[in-house]
Amino acid sequence: MITKETPDFNGQALEEAAECLKVLAHPARIRIVQLLLRGRYTVGELAEDCGIPSNVASEHLRLMQRCGFFTSEREGRSVYYQVAEPHLNKMMACIEGRFFQK
Repeated sequence: MITKETPDFNGQALEEAAECLKVLAHPARIRIVQLLLRGRYTVGELAEDCGIPSNVASEHLRLMQRCGFFTSEREGRSVYYQVAEPHLNKMMACIEGRFFQK
């Protein structure tokens, strides 16, 4: 039974939520989120940790940036990525609690 306490989401909000959750649904992207929740990194650093080419890491970052998950900042020749979406911490805690229990 649906109660009146259920949030009233419009169709557009549901579509945006589904799209951003689909973007997260990739092993390398989940790992990138884990890393960026603990600091800021360059594409090369993230690619190396994930074991993927830099151009692939860049594409993953681009998709997640489009959802508003990350921001980037240029320092000299390097571009550093960092978390922009505060809810990612809670989402990752849920994922880690369910799938990465120690």
